[in-house]
Amino acid sequence: MKYQKLGKTDLNASVVAFGAWGIGGGIVWPDMSLGIKDVERLLDAATELGINYIDTAPVYGTGVSEDLLGKALKGGRREKFLLQTKCSLNWRGDGGNYHYERDGVTVNNDTSARAVKQDVEDSLKRMGTDYIDLIVVHYVCKDWPVEETMGALQELIKEGKIRAVGLSNSQPGDLEEYSKYGTVALVQEFFSLLSPYHGGDYFPVTDKHGTTFQVYGALEEGFLTAPDFVDRTFPAGDVRGKLPWIHEPIKGNIHKLFDVMKPLTEKYNCTYSNLVQAWTLAQYPNLSLLTGFRRVETMENTCKSLDLRLEAADIALLSEAAKPAQVKVLDK
Repeated sequence: MKYQKLGKTDLNASVVAFGAWGIGGGIVWPDMSLGIKDVERLLDAATELGINYIDTAPVYGTGVSEDLLGKALKGGRREKFLLQTKCSLNWRGDGGNYHYERDGVTVNNDTSARAVKQDVEDSLKRMGTDYIDLIVVHYVCKDWPVEETMGALQELIKEGKIRAVGLSNSQPGDLEEYSKYGTVALVQEFFSLLSPYHGGDYFPVTDKHGTTFQVYGALEEGFLTAPDFVDRTFPAGDVRGKLPWIHEPIKGNIHKLFDVMKPLTEKYNCTYSNLVQAWTLAQYPNLSLLTGFRRVETMENTCKSLDLRLEAADIALLSEAAKPAQVKVLDK
């Protein structure tokens, strides 16, 4: 496993981060309900592979992901991981802007100092921990001053409840603004072979501030893992059924992309997932690869991508072949 400091902090994180959205189940991931023993098995496998970095959020399964992690991290596991969760989205019903309805609750977005502090307290309680290594503002919101949001987060750092701050579903200008009031260790943004636009805009700004760029969605929720995945159908509410890749002509263009990738998988003796993740890692030096895991085999395969070095010509070939299927999607 390879490691890197998150931004300008002393947090030494594995390049591969364990994404815990899927373990929350719920209507978004209806086929992914896991129990405590399942999550314990995944965490132990992560430790064996050198993965020491977990990402979750209060709204993943409406508290289920954090609750499962909290139970599974007991027995000495907590100290083996950097734990990252988020603030701003909550279903307490005590303020904020409407964000969505999910799993029978109304989720609001609130980056006020009061809400941010309460989000952290709720997460600490759900996960049974005294501190959180990194708190990410889940959805940057313009309705509360950045100075207020960052002021609350800096207070939480001083209190020892969190160690660092990040942003998600943001724009380069947001990083510039937040950085006026404190250090932003990481931005977590959607970036993939099928939608690489956000990274191109963001990389010069993360360079300027020494901020880590954490990718989510590199495998497009499975659509870039195998040709037959593109033809799957999904139950109502499943996040994968809402992505643009299920519609023509994009769907057909993704199949053409797989035609280009197939000989490359043979050349490098790797899976489609390895090829896509290796392409992703080649795009930026200070990149964190956030990947959802619910099977040990997927985790093991992802770690193999770190050792795959694509030739420059093959990186360019993949970039060109993906263009007919690309859509400018900034978040999900």
